[in-house]
Amino acid sequence: MDQSSTILTPPAEPRDFGFYLEGASVPAGSREVFVLNSPGHGVPVTRMVKCTDDDLDAAVASARRAFDDRSWSALTGADRATILLRTAELLRARIDEVAYWETLENGKPIAQARAEVGGCVGMFEYAAGLARSLHGDSFNNTGDGALGVVTREPIGVVGLITPWNFPFLILCERVPYILAGGNTIVAKPSEVTSATTLILAEILTEAGLPAGVFNVVTGSGRTVGQRLLEHMDVDMLSFTGSTAVGRAVVEASGRTNFKKLGLELGGKNPQIVFADADLEDAADGVAFGIAFNTGQCCVSGSRLIVERSVAEDFGRMVAEKLAKAKIGDPLDESTQIGAITTDAQNETILGYIEKGQAEGATLISGGAQPDLGKGQYIAPAVFTDVTPDMAIAREEIFGPVLTILPFDTMEDAISMANDTEYGLAATVWSKNIDTALTVSRQVQAGRFWVNTTLAGGPELPIGGFKQSGWGREAGIYGVEEYTQIKSVFIEIGKRDHWIK
Repeated sequence: MDQSSTILTPPAEPRDFGFYLEGASVPAGSREVFVLNSPGHGVPVTRMVKCTDDDLDAAVASARRAFDDRSWSALTGADRATILLRTAELLRARIDEVAYWETLENGKPIAQARAEVGGCVGMFEYAAGLARSLHGDSFNNTGDGALGVVTREPIGVVGLITPWNFPFLILCERVPYILAGGNTIVAKPSEVTSATTLILAEILTEAGLPAGVFNVVTGSGRTVGQRLLEHMDVDMLSFTGSTAVGRAVVEASGRTNFKKLGLELGGKNPQIVFADADLEDAADGVAFGIAFNTGQCCVSGSRLIVERSVAEDFGRMVAEKLAKAKIGDPLDESTQIGAITTDAQNETILGYIEKGQAEGATLISGGAQPDLGKGQYIAPAVFTDVTPDMAIAREEIFGPVLTILPFDTMEDAISMANDTEYGLAATVWSKNIDTALTVSRQVQAGRFWVNTTLAGGPELPIGGFKQSGWGREAGIYGVEEYTQIKSVFIEIGKRDHWIK
């Protein structure tokens, strides 16, 4: 459906979704359901099943059977690639539909959602190539009497817990790569943004994915999510969320079967701006980096570290840019900044804005709640007179709150950028290639941008340093992350006997 010329509206009645098991949707039946509201409109849009412990156990058992019967893992890379490419084709035909439900549950602008879903098509296409090219190694240096072979094998049943800020994008930064490696999946989306994960399950089945390879349970992270990460029959768990919850995931794995973990956690990411940068370009990039997805982004550029000689003027430029961004109905194509996804997050962001002022920082722009009728919105806040010890400068706010800290030398900028427990992402703005390369090498972050921000593609890995996580997603590294290595030593000819 072409939505480019009209403003869409929420559905008249909430849509019912079942959870997904053995290649089919399972209706609620006698189970409890919960209703999800649109944060941009304040009306109910979806109804989800509150899965039970038994439902989660059934989903894991389904994934285990599908893995053990080798209906997926034993396929050739070419056969897996065919299904991944078919998934991409089917997803491309449903971009508008997926974006619509993503926007309704999350509150992000529809144009942004559509672009994200379109990018996910490319992830399935790229992962299809990886399914065919994944390989091991051989060692022909073991003498004439032996050959060494190293194989990559799927790790097994993967539990996948995804967050509410990028429900479909983060899902697709993982699922195609996990599948390319031959694994099976039990996915647990956030309880406030579950619809698009269930739509992907339908698409995968239509594409020919064998039953049981991709299962979806819905409900609370404290119940089904906790049971999934503690489950003895889950071989690996991928979790995206806060560092605090990530620590709990590590502890739970240690209490059970020491399952392998992939963790993408919090960030307090610097954008470093030198005086020699294209300041107009940098101001637009910094504004985008803090306001994209209403700042509800783990790689959001929330710490502006700017050379002192241009700090005041540059801060004004960024504030002026942000003031021009259109805040409004997420289903309006012209909207650039949508709604805050949950009531709790809305209160958290407003609380930090108050705290920043109480600590002595100066709010030079934004921070208010625009009166747009129903829905919850916050105009991006820009703070000056910030010191590095303030909460707004150190803690992940997960909202559109930008702090400005000036620096004098490159060494100061690097030190300030690294003065955090996090290491997820960073950006530098400079026309001097020596400056850009030096900073990129010394700032501790898993993702780094030069003269742009929040950019990339399916080829590039995602992950963090320090307390921002373990492992990597996407790219060839994202497939390898979900495999395990086996070494095989092959004796050639007759063995030299130990006992003569």
